[in-house]
Parts: sequence; structure tokens; C-alpha cells
Amino acid sequence: MLLAGRRPGTGQDARRTAAGIAVRAALLILLGTALDALDPPVSLILAAYGAYFLLALPLLRLPAAPLAGLAAAWALLAPQLSYALRAAGAADVLPRRLAEPLLTGAYPAATWMPFVLAGMALARLDPSGPAVRRWAARVGAGLLVLGYGGSRLAVRLLGVEVPEEGAGAVGLGDPAGLLGAAPHTGTSFEVLGALGFALLVVAGCSELTARPAAAGAGAAAVAAVAAVGRLSLTAYVGHIVVVVLFGIELDPGPPLPLFAAFVAGALAAAGLWTARFARGPLEAVMHRAAGVARLVP
Repeated sequence: MLLAGRRPGTGQDARRTAAGIAVRAALLILLGTALDALDPPVSLILAAYGAYFLLALPLLRLPAAPLAGLAAAWALLAPQLSYALRAAGAADVLPRRLAEPLLTGAYPAATWMPFVLAGMALARLDPSGPAVRRWAARVGAGLLVLGYGGSRLAVRLLGVEVPEEGAGAVGLGDPAGLLGAAPHTGTSFEVLGALGFALLVVAGCSELTARPAAAGAGAAAVAAVAAVGRLSLTAYVGHIVVVVLFGIELDPGPPLPLFAAFVAGALAAAGLWTARFARGPLEAVMHRAAGVARLVP
């Protein structure tokens, strides 16, 4: 959620920022819904991203410390609250369009909002600064140990068995699942561990861009990955469309040669595009739409 910027903003500036993010959220929801109509063999996250953006709008004026605290509280409490609500039948009462992004989908806000809030906090601090990079790396390492290590310790001490995988949230069959940290189980341990890993990745990438290799393959590699980052939405949608058009099966996962072809294709296409254009095609649409929204009084 780096769109929030370094300063919370006030008055008209804050309203314009909120309007731009709201438009981006609406477009992501529409795009995600359109892709879902293609029935791809993957769980789509775009509509969920749109929901996260909308949920974050009331928090845009908060500075870094409250955002970080809220991210931590959400990570620690929301998975348990989600489990209790789903066990009580809340998902059956809510409309499907609300239940899925909040509680039951592959990417429910109960699991994923801490990442958005932490991203907003990091944007306030400016991750390009060396002190912030070191802080992010230290906190990331601590969360990594706390999340994955804490889960393993809790499971061993209590002698319980937990699911090895999930579908976005802890299954209702056994509350012991709340102690796990497997991918997509949506536990507090998984969220903390994955958030720690994400902070380490951000710190590492920021360090690479701040001190790229003087020349040669190192600098070229950084530039190639950065080009894909500038076209992240276009690359995401593009690979979904390719998977659907060619009927590619992704369960349990793509063969290594196919995966390598996807990576090479994305790197090559992004490099060629960014050599001529500042933004990807979908990114340009998002930018222009958000710009128009910001101009509305």
C-alpha cells in the first residue's frame, strides 16, 4: 500500500489521495471480476486487493506508528475472530460479495490486511533510506522467527496435529489449526512469518536498488526485475490470460521449463516495454483514472 505516500496528508490533499485510491480499488474489483469470468485454474487476488484498498481508506491519515500497531493487532487477533465468526455462521448470513473478501475467500481481509497496513507504515518511513532498510530487516527477521518458529514450538509443546495447507483461512474442523503456519492457512503464525519474510524482501530489494552493481550482469538483473515491477498489474493479468488461452494446468504446479518460460517472457516483455514507455498499459489506465478522480472537487 505504498500508494498512501510518506505523509498522511490533510484536507483537500487527503481527499484527493483517497479518491485516487478508491478509483484504483474499483478498477481492480472490476478487472478481477472479469478475469474470474474466464474461469482460470488459479485463485485470483485482484478483487481482494480492491477490497483491501477500500478498507484502508479510513486509515490514510494515520502516521507510521499507529499503522504498524494496527497491523500487529490485526495479525494477532483477526484469524481467531474470523474462526469464531465463521464457526457461528456469520459467513452464511452475510451476502457472498461481503463474506468472500472478508472471511471465506482465498484471500480474506482477515488474513491479508496486516500486509496492507504494514505497507502503509513502511511508506510513511520511506524504505529507500538506509536506517529504515536496517530496521525493516531486523523486524522482518524477528517476525520470521516468531511466526514460523513460534508455530513449531506451540505445536510441539501441545502435541497437536495441524493442517499442512489451507484455502485462505483456518478450516473449521479443528481449532488446533490456528497453531499452524502452513501457506494459505490464515493463522496468526503464518501472517507474522510471511510478513517478516516480506519485510526482508523489501529491505533486500531496496538495498539492491540503492547500491546496484557497478556494471555487468548485476546491474542488468536489477534493471530487469525493476521493469517487471513497473508492469506488475499487466504482467499478472497477462499470465492469467495466457494460462486460460492455452489451457495450461497448474495443479500441483507448472513444470519447471514452463515456469522458466513464463519468467523469461515477463522479463523480456517488460524490458522492451519500459524502454519506450514509463508505465505498463494497465498501469497507465489506472494512473489516468486515479488522476481524473483526484481532480474532482
